[in-house]
Amino acid sequence: MSRLERGESPAKPRDVYDLATFYGLSRQDLGLLEQLLAQASNSEWYERFADVTPSFLKRLIRMEGRAEEITIFENQVVPGLLQTERYAEALIRMMEANPVSEAEIARIVALRMGRQVIFGQDLPRITAVLDETVLQRRRGSADVMREQMEHLLTAAKMPKLNVRIISKDAVSPPMAITYLQFPDHVPGDLAYLENIEGATYATKQRSLDNYRKVLSDARDNALGRDESIRAIEQAAAEWTKQASQER
Repeated sequence: MSRLERGESPAKPRDVYDLATFYGLSRQDLGLLEQLLAQASNSEWYERFADVTPSFLKRLIRMEGRAEEITIFENQVVPGLLQTERYAEALIRMMEANPVSEAEIARIVALRMGRQVIFGQDLPRITAVLDETVLQRRRGSADVMREQMEHLLTAAKMPKLNVRIISKDAVSPPMAITYLQFPDHVPGDLAYLENIEGATYATKQRSLDNYRKVLSDARDNALGRDESIRAIEQAAAEWTKQASQER
């Protein structure tokens, strides 16, 4: 039960029905529950990419689509939810320690693009706080960066997205953090911290309080929304200039 509450394991239909019976749900509510279970099964699209999905990442992907709000801080790369295909491919080629086939690269990119389906939903609301150096750090060609900055600029203007840039001279967290909050706090909040060997999930209240404070401070230290958009526009213009010089 505790693993279900923390979102560590997906609920099996049998478990859900047993709990519904225990709590005395009406026939009407059971019908609604069946619809929700069907939707949940359809939402596990990422299982098609199980061969290229690290086990530590499956939990994050599963929970992203159920979250009410996602707050991200990133100081190295554009977050996966905001990446273009070519930027994602360039990153994979740069960062994979072991040889990866072209077919595997294509599937990893497809998985990453599939995660962006949540932008077509009302929820979650997303705040992405990026260190300014993310806009300047080259991943792939200048044209890849130009395209990525233009995509990020479009995303920054979406109503449900709040993209904020922290000046490289400002204080910012030393590591990337993804913080998920859920409707009615069920399951409880979740903090995701990726590292070179995998990822850590924080669920204990003391740790969550610390990460929430770190992210709050990062937002406070970031440029305002309009200033952040201008910073992205400037980066896009600079990469466009470089791309034209490389042609």
